[in-house]
Amino acid sequence: MRDAALAAEAAGFDGVWTYDHLAGSVHATSRVLECWTTLTAIATLVPRLMVGPMVLNVANRDPGTLAVMAATLQEVSGGRLLLGIGAGGGRDTPYASEQEALGRVVAGDRVRRAAVERTASTLRDVWSGSAGGASGFLRPDPPPPIVIGAFGPVMTELAGRVGDGVNLSGGSPHLPALVDLARGAHRAAGKDPAGFVVTASGALGPQWLRADSPHRERLEELRVDRLVLFARPQDLNSIHQAGELLRAP
Repeated sequence: MRDAALAAEAAGFDGVWTYDHLAGSVHATSRVLECWTTLTAIATLVPRLMVGPMVLNVANRDPGTLAVMAATLQEVSGGRLLLGIGAGGGRDTPYASEQEALGRVVAGDRVRRAAVERTASTLRDVWSGSAGGASGFLRPDPPPPIVIGAFGPVMTELAGRVGDGVNLSGGSPHLPALVDLARGAHRAAGKDPAGFVVTASGALGPQWLRADSPHRERLEELRVDRLVLFARPQDLNSIHQAGELLRAP
C-alpha cells in the first residue's frame, strides 16, 4: 500500500482511496488492512494527494466517533479528506459474511439506507457543534465533503438529498440519468448543485486514462468532477504505465 501510494503520486494522480472491508475473504485474499488506519498513514506519506475511503460502510463505525475521526484526519492532512460513506453490502452479497462473523445483523436495503442518512446527519451535528450534552468536539474547517456511494436510483436520490456528492459507476449505461437525478435531488433539497461533487469509478485501463477516449469524453459532458480508478496495490507496473498514459499528449 505504501509503495502503491508513492507510485500513484509519482504517476501524477490526484488522490488515493481505499476499500472499507474487514476480512480478506470477501475479496478472495488472505487478509486486508483496515481502511481508516491505512488512510491516516497514507496522508502523511503523500502530502500532495487527496485521500478518502471509497466508501466507508456505516455499519463499521459509530457515527459520532466517525465524525471525530474524520475531523481529525481532515485537520492532520491539511484539508485533503474526501469522506465517502455507503450502506455496505446486502444479505445476498459476499460482504455480508464479514459482518455476520463479527456478530452483526445485515439489515435490508431500506434499513441500511436509513443508517446512511442518520450518519450524514450525525456527522454534521458533531462538526457544527450542535451535538448536545458535551462540548469540545473537533470542528473541521472546512468540513470534508460527504460523498455517498450509489448504484441505483433510490440511493442516488438519497445522495443528492443529504450528501455533498455521489460516487457512481463510470461504466453504468444509466450514468447520465443518475447524475441528473442526484443533482436534481440536491437542488430540490434547497442546496446549490454547483457545489455538488460527482465522482465516477472504473477499472485502471487505457479507456479511462486517455484524454481522447469516448469514456473520458462522456464524463466531461456530464461534468463529472473526479474519476476514481481501481488498482491492486501489488501491481505497481500498471500504476506506472497509467502515469505514462496520463502524461501522453
